[in-house]
Amino acid sequence: MNRPRVTVVGLGPAGEGYIGVGTLDLLRAAPAAFLRTSRHPSAALAGDIPSFDHVYERAATFEEVYERITEELVAAAGRVRDEGPVVYAVPGSPLVAERTVELLRADERVDITVVPSLSFLDLAWERLGIDPLTAGVRLVDGARFITEAAGERGPLLVAQCWSKPVLSDIKLSLETDSGEAPSVTVLHHLGLDDEVVTTVRWDELDRCIEPDHLTSLWIPLLTAPVAAELMDLVELVRRLRADCPWDAKQTHASLTRHLLEESYEAIDAIEELTRAEAGEGDEAVAVAHLEEELGDVLFQVVFHATLASEEGRFTLADVARGVHDKLVSPPPPRVRRRGGRLARGRRRQLGGHQAGREAARERHRRHPPRTARPRPRHQAPAQGLGHRRVGRRRG
Repeated sequence: MNRPRVTVVGLGPAGEGYIGVGTLDLLRAAPAAFLRTSRHPSAALAGDIPSFDHVYERAATFEEVYERITEELVAAAGRVRDEGPVVYAVPGSPLVAERTVELLRADERVDITVVPSLSFLDLAWERLGIDPLTAGVRLVDGARFITEAAGERGPLLVAQCWSKPVLSDIKLSLETDSGEAPSVTVLHHLGLDDEVVTTVRWDELDRCIEPDHLTSLWIPLLTAPVAAELMDLVELVRRLRADCPWDAKQTHASLTRHLLEESYEAIDAIEELTRAEAGEGDEAVAVAHLEEELGDVLFQVVFHATLASEEGRFTLADVARGVHDKLVSPPPPRVRRRGGRLARGRRRQLGGHQAGREAARERHRRHPPRTARPRPRHQAPAQGLGHRRVGRRRG
């Protein structure tokens, strides 16, 4: 018995002028037709065809979205098996960065036919004036930039840069001084009336445009390796927030005691290292201890930045940029004219909140932190990530 059939077509990268010949006719003549999403410039041309937007609204992850869409398509194809194939329309080309097509091809319950169409890549190559084969371009998913771009030097075309947090993560992943930062070209709404193709500084990447699902980046050369370790930590915290009930319910306030606890333990490690350097202990052990405790403090910083990013307030990149800008901002002109006072002026500038810091220290001297009850160790939501603790009981 013949298996149910699904025909996949593409809506092209932009408006009506980029849709393949016969695509709309296939959709209108099908016994059942679906759009992956109605959020596309050409979607309205398909008429009243239903979309899977409701799946995006209910699912927790993109992978869950694509799996549910696949299941619904397979079920629909089974219902109209005797009438013809289900026609499924996706943005751009079905052959470029389309996870549902991969899942349908791997599903033995249906036969799939893919109709090639124009991709956003074709417009990108034209706007950039390059031959991707000659240039040796690597195509990278913006949401997986840290893993897919690891070790790469470019050129890279980074697709699906659909939000400011995605752009912030890309920016933060590069370990470089501003003077060495590569240029990056933003490709936005290619083929539409409000198309933008502009080259910006790396540190302006997440501030130069309001990105969406039609935003990509062109990075001709990476001058420094991607900060894989830091971004791995950022990604782990996100997965813990999504998969671990304890992490999911945390707030800035609930984590306060843990931040304070880890800060005290970092100070203890510094004091241990000081003693070891004076000959009162094993220096190698003390260095390893300090490294561990600084990592625990960093985990707290990343966790708080992740919470703020989820709330739309700021990202880890904003935190890093803020402290960088504070450190490099020039001292007041009257201080700069007095070369001998420059260092003192810088100290005063960086210590502008010294009174507040002293008040906080005095408060903590009067009210030492209660040691946080240790939470049960749990397995992180990815194989090989091991255990971690937020608070520890002191003896």
